Amino acid sequence: MGLLTGSLPDFPWDSLGPVARLAREHPGGLVDLSVGTPVDPTPQVVRDALAAASDAPGYPTTHGTAALREAVAAWFARRRGVPDLDPDAVLPTLGSKELVAFLPSLLGLGAGDAVLHPAIAYPTYDVGARLAGATPVPTDSPAQLLAQRDDVRLVWLNSPGNPDGSVLGVDQLRDVVAAARAASARTGSRVVVASDECYAELAWDEPWASDGVPSVLDPRVTGGDRTDLLAVYSLSKQSNLAGYRAAFVAGDAGLVAGLLETRKHAGMIVPAPVQAAMTVALRDDAHVAEQRERYRRRRVALRAGLESAGYVVDRSHAGLYLWARPDGPPQDAWTTLRDLAGLGLLVAPGSFYGATAAGHVRVALTATDEQVAEAAARLSGA
Repeated sequence: MGLLTGSLPDFPWDSLGPVARLAREHPGGLVDLSVGTPVDPTPQVVRDALAAASDAPGYPTTHGTAALREAVAAWFARRRGVPDLDPDAVLPTLGSKELVAFLPSLLGLGAGDAVLHPAIAYPTYDVGARLAGATPVPTDSPAQLLAQRDDVRLVWLNSPGNPDGSVLGVDQLRDVVAAARAASARTGSRVVVASDECYAELAWDEPWASDGVPSVLDPRVTGGDRTDLLAVYSLSKQSNLAGYRAAFVAGDAGLVAGLLETRKHAGMIVPAPVQAAMTVALRDDAHVAEQRERYRRRRVALRAGLESAGYVVDRSHAGLYLWARPDGPPQDAWTTLRDLAGLGLLVAPGSFYGATAAGHVRVALTATDEQVAEAAARLSGA
């Protein structure tokens, strides 16, 4: 109990209450662009697969069905430029957040171990390190820190990044992997590189829109060796499956085997009907393209509205968010939140994502077409 109450930050979303109340006072009502939860229907092909598998009286397999793991491997080859992934090196997870939160603990990290994560980042990387008793270290230069420190045991990458939509290219990924391997050789201790790639199918700017977002498992990054590398992925965004908690981790077969054994003991098992639904979702690219087009339209409308209202959109090359700030002198994100709440719009403050992000706000694309059109009209009118 002391760990949970003494060393974890307050849950950030709880602090949005007063601003949300202000936004609800707008005559046209609230348009919520804050959390980023999908609002569009779960594809029918996936719902049909879930229903067909609903008679599931026995325990599911922790490792996932062979069909699911083969579908993940085929998806990596088809969509991510990662050929020849061993299906045994795939493990389904209960959404990606639990894997992010518990990976340091599952790897046996603790006091004296450092976990590197992006300086502007999803808060759970920090929380996961703290849960394990390790030290979270935010940085924009992981390769440099790996050369300077002997205590790093885990490096989190996030590409495309949440909240800022930044993308790491092949050279950047390769540099981090090489630095981690050099640190491991120098210290004699394993250094794992885990890449959270949940937004990879939602690339907007070039070259990523044409060439795709590279994975840490890409052979151009790995040199053909996936030792100590993990890629984390979720179907929440591309397939509207946030409610299914459908995700997976893949990469180093030895690491995945260790995670599997621990999860067997802990009973961390993806339900059988969800595994069946994931298998179908990963085999069907049509619904992903349809959803991507929905987000593209919303992104264009919201970006135009923000820019017409005097905001600058930085980075935002991929993902579900626009990373915005007022044009002109720096302004604290909470002031920007209240400005936008005056228009009935609720967004997330950059300060949720790190000290260096306090001048930005994160604007989610996850609202209906009608709500996005309303938000864009309010911004343009402002």
